[in-house]
Amino acid sequence: MDEANLLMGVQATVSELGQLINGTLVTSGQSIPVVNPSSGEEFARCPAATVEMVDTAMAAAAAALPAWSARPEAERRAVIKAMADAIGANYATIEEITALEKGASSIALEALAAPWFGNHIAEQELRVDIIEDSAERTVKVVRAPFGVVAAIIPWNAPILILAEKVFSALLVGNTIVAKPSPFTPLATLFVAKIWKDLVPPGVVNILAGDDEVGKAMVAHPTTRLISFTGSIAAGRAIAAAAAPGLKNVLLELGGNDAAIVLDDVDPKKVAQRIFDSAFTGHGQVCAAIKRVYAHESVYQGLVDELAVIAHERAATMIPVTTKPQFDRVSELVTDALDHGGKAVAGGAPAEGSGYFYPPTIMTGVGPGVRVVDEEQFGPVLPVIPFSDVEWAIEQANATEYGLCGSVWTSDIAHGEQIAARLECGTAWVNQHTEIDPKIPFGGVKSSGIGRNNGQVGLDAYAELKTVIVYKDRERV
Repeated sequence: MDEANLLMGVQATVSELGQLINGTLVTSGQSIPVVNPSSGEEFARCPAATVEMVDTAMAAAAAALPAWSARPEAERRAVIKAMADAIGANYATIEEITALEKGASSIALEALAAPWFGNHIAEQELRVDIIEDSAERTVKVVRAPFGVVAAIIPWNAPILILAEKVFSALLVGNTIVAKPSPFTPLATLFVAKIWKDLVPPGVVNILAGDDEVGKAMVAHPTTRLISFTGSIAAGRAIAAAAAPGLKNVLLELGGNDAAIVLDDVDPKKVAQRIFDSAFTGHGQVCAAIKRVYAHESVYQGLVDELAVIAHERAATMIPVTTKPQFDRVSELVTDALDHGGKAVAGGAPAEGSGYFYPPTIMTGVGPGVRVVDEEQFGPVLPVIPFSDVEWAIEQANATEYGLCGSVWTSDIAHGEQIAARLECGTAWVNQHTEIDPKIPFGGVKSSGIGRNNGQVGLDAYAELKTVIVYKDRERV
């Protein structure tokens, strides 16, 4: 489909969208602009929720909670599966919308992962832990719902992260009010439309809007759990807002993932995998490699290989999704160059319109330079040499971030020993950046609170409730 027809089709779809509240699509008459990062120009207006709509959605979620949480577990699972399958059945339209919202249809592959996650969650066990089962009594721990969940979704993988949050919450018996990023709201509202008749009214509510809508969701007295994926700054603000009401928080925040490359690797063998991790989604992935520490004996070979790949990929690069992030990437590279750094590939915005920035490999930088110390969340990778692996481990841990890390080596046992010392939520040996609905994911330190995915991730949406039953009827 050519761009003009694509635009017409998406705009026609947008005209049918609204906020999903209590089983109905509603509009306020207000809208927010949505920009195509490939051109830097507005291509659509998204229906916007008002702060008053938050009250309505929260009331609907609260009213739907008793019946949904009491619904047989098998029926809840069937609803989740139908919702997941609906995303898969409508993938082509989601891809079209995403191609404009995010500037590249290839990133829409995250929408393909959403049905995978949904079908896994629909079949995941809601554990009951038996502590004691004697002649006198049974003691068990069950998973009970928190109540109403407020979920706030980032712009980099909106459909996948929406699906993971909504399906996990629903399986436990919660109801939910969710909000996408104002940068990428359209695909999420389209998903709301296809879910409208699949889930009972009020169980799932989806609102698109500005930050004030998100703040109202977080502060609302009905909210019992806030599930947020995004920046550390926003996560801190959410935690502070949740504190007065002692609300539960599940926070998956930023990362500045380090990869440590030891002296026993072949740079030609590992360069492609390291590059693919660092530049997945054009670097706009929380669990991507953000900095590489390479042993001095393999450093130059690795840099040379990464530069070759970067030059090859420049012709097929996708844009940075948002203007603020594009400006930040540009600022960090300029700062590195001003502090003696060298861009052996990339190093400046691409010419022309849109938010295009080529894959950039930086050398000559180290601790104290922002591109090393801060999360870039874009197509930039600093590579830093080391002679002492203890120094590399120290540098990898010398940050407030603690999301992921990796070690690359031919000595698996040694690699595992080093990985165990990395202060992060996920540590790989000879791999970096992968998602799997059965593998828990989350950060330590400022990179988050709690875990998504797997049994631990499901428990994040549950109150662990102890039930003790005495069996002797003569006691009463």
